Amino acid sequence: MAAQKSSLSTSGLRTILVATLAGALGVGTYATASDYSNDDQADADAARPTAHSAADASEEPTPTFTAADRGTCLTWDVGADGAVTGFTETDCAGEHRFEVSSREDLNTYPTAEFGPNSEAPNPTRQAQLREELCQTASIRYLNGRYDPAGRYSIAPILPPAEAWERGDRTMLCGLQETDSEGTPILTTGHAADQDQARVAEPGTCEVTDEAKNVQYVDCSEPHHIEVTSVVDLAPVFADRTPSPEDQDKHLGGVCAKAAEDYLGNEENLYQSTLQVYWGTISTQAWDGGSRSVNCGLVAPKDGRFATITGTAKDGREALKVDGQTPKAPPERRPLREEQKKQQAAQSAAPAPQQ
Repeated sequence: MAAQKSSLSTSGLRTILVATLAGALGVGTYATASDYSNDDQADADAARPTAHSAADASEEPTPTFTAADRGTCLTWDVGADGAVTGFTETDCAGEHRFEVSSREDLNTYPTAEFGPNSEAPNPTRQAQLREELCQTASIRYLNGRYDPAGRYSIAPILPPAEAWERGDRTMLCGLQETDSEGTPILTTGHAADQDQARVAEPGTCEVTDEAKNVQYVDCSEPHHIEVTSVVDLAPVFADRTPSPEDQDKHLGGVCAKAAEDYLGNEENLYQSTLQVYWGTISTQAWDGGSRSVNCGLVAPKDGRFATITGTAKDGREALKVDGQTPKAPPERRPLREEQKKQQAAQSAAPAPQQ
């Protein structure tokens, strides 16, 4: 019986983590380690600034909480308790959490909304400012190439509470990578030079939802996809934007081989009863700068993904699919590896005497 290497290509379930709006706003306000406490930051959105008169504001320039400008990268440390310290500029070639795409002065906003006596914008207003001031500036900074479903989200950083109270109205727009909770994570390199696809490393397990978002979990927890490899499609389609059909033709064999390598050999893949899966990149995402996809293993059921617990690397007996250990697949006679050996032996045998 031939090996069951059926594949499931589901373009709509790209293995990505779409940053939520709340996550994009998770930056909020940050304090420098030397000047501000974490309590100041935590209260920033709800803080009511001390009133300043226009005369006070005009007497001397208000120092800004950072001199960071377009093209600068920023980083900070996050303690086990969530405390933020060490907010500083850093080389974009090294690890950082934020890349500044524009520097905005809310003092110049068309209305008096951010005047001397104003409160810092709440998360809802920050979302609006992100759309009004950060979106276009950030896409322009990326030379027009941005995948909104990719690894980077656009976000604002506002001054810490005490700086806002002193009259600092600096807002930094920029790009960041976030985890599944919307928290900025460390990344390297200028965003404009990177593959924007959000992909997971082999061995990662993922849960998908009806909105096609993906969350990374430990493989011992219920999941839908176990990632076997990352495939860079840029060199394969260097001369054009590939259609999903073009990608399917290439990825079918590539991802089947990746699954065999991931599990050790083709027989282990067959015995797992799982099927090969890959994502594809939409035209919009490709034009936005995404070039990589994940291959993985899934258990299809009625047009959806069944829930898997355990890693396929531990064998079928260690797996649960919708709560049940998968049944052993039909025995193959001869097994493919044995068949290959027989064919090789026959090819090497001397021709019969005439």
